[in-house]
Amino acid sequence: MVRMSADERRESVIRAAIAEFARGGYYGTSTESIAKRVGVSQPYLFRLFPDKRAIFLAAAQRCMEDTNRTFEEAAKGLEGEEALHSMADAYMKSIAEHPEQLLMQMQMYVATAAAEQAGDRELGEVVRADWMRLWETAHLPLGADPNETTGFMAYGMLINCLVTMGFPLEHKVWETVYPSARPKGRVEQ
Repeated sequence: MVRMSADERRESVIRAAIAEFARGGYYGTSTESIAKRVGVSQPYLFRLFPDKRAIFLAAAQRCMEDTNRTFEEAAKGLEGEEALHSMADAYMKSIAEHPEQLLMQMQMYVATAAAEQAGDRELGEVVRADWMRLWETAHLPLGADPNETTGFMAYGMLINCLVTMGFPLEHKVWETVYPSARPKGRVEQ
């Protein structure tokens, strides 16, 4: 049996944390469930990360990095409508293949609001900074037009909500979403 390095184990914790937090949210997910998914003890988990909050932040940042990379790769060499449709299509494919990414995004927004209600602004600052990087990644290929970028991101949030709530593809709510942003198959939660 090949032993994992600390970096490889840390990576497996981040992936497990995305899956666990996606299902249970920040407050409903235990570090025990993350450790169990990875196959390590809780004490080992805390050698890799100082606390649950650090695990959540690492998972949130990875989730946004993955989405950012999806947009970058899809828009490479494209502009305007071509970039928009390519990024939308790539995003829909990504969340269909990795629904935990979408659910983790939604949990990040809820955790940010809850943390800020409790007086903790750091979580929100990190999530907002990552979201703004995503906005910037879409901004240039869409012609550096703030209205186009805002519209694209707004459609993305609409799609996130529709998919998360499980609206079937044949439902009328999908009729107003541009075709490249419609799910191609059932997106499982």
